[in-house]
Amino acid sequence: MVFNCPNLREISLEFSRQEHDSTDLITVFDGLGKTCRRIQNIHIASLKLSHPVVLALTAANFRELRMLSLVLGKEITDASVAAISSSYSDLQLLDLSGSSITDSGIGMICNVLPDTLSRLLLALCPNVTSSGIQYATAQLPLLELLDCGMTISDPASDNQTIPERSSNPQQTQLINGQKMFIKHSRLKKLSLWGCSSLDTLFLNCPELKDLNLNSCNNLHPERLALQCPKLQLVHASGCQGPLTKAIRKQVLKNFTGGNNMISKRLADCS
Repeated sequence: MVFNCPNLREISLEFSRQEHDSTDLITVFDGLGKTCRRIQNIHIASLKLSHPVVLALTAANFRELRMLSLVLGKEITDASVAAISSSYSDLQLLDLSGSSITDSGIGMICNVLPDTLSRLLLALCPNVTSSGIQYATAQLPLLELLDCGMTISDPASDNQTIPERSSNPQQTQLINGQKMFIKHSRLKKLSLWGCSSLDTLFLNCPELKDLNLNSCNNLHPERLALQCPKLQLVHASGCQGPLTKAIRKQVLKNFTGGNNMISKRLADCS
């Protein structure tokens, strides 16, 4: 793959999701770094994304880079986050969905990007916990979009309801143990789709307009508090009846206009 586009500002590459994909991403970034120095936005989706690939990206030293999306890279770790943070300190968007980063990686992001980052996407990152998500919202004052879908998730619980798990209190406690308290003055969109291990949610977000709770089937209605007066759209597909009623009640309680509504959609982070 050869690039010679000195004025290229954005590149988006969707590679095969098959394990046998032979694309050499290190060579890709090496080529981009030599001939496409003005790139501002990079989106790469590939199972071949790894820490060595990230090192090649940082070695390219794209000085104008503002949006970085590296999706499906299970081999991207906290060490990769450290490399990104040390090389690109002006990012406005960072998408590491499908990676293996932990709460420590989130801490690095917060330490380096508090003055620029407005969009953070960490969907399908199984090593991220509610503590890491809460830390991000506390340390990133400019954050407007946060996608943490399928992070706080127990695969064994995804197709079960609370009554079905009540026969095993210890298992239920493990599944239902994560709580989330978020207070943020600028957050506009929050996606928690598929967070089936989340049982408590408190939001105090005056600018929040879009909330995705698809398949949050462990969330207890009595442990839900939505202090979000501008909330217009709530996705609640896969949630139990009592929870959707609690959501509707709280949205109506904070009703400030004529466009608020509950929307049930598929849990696809849309």
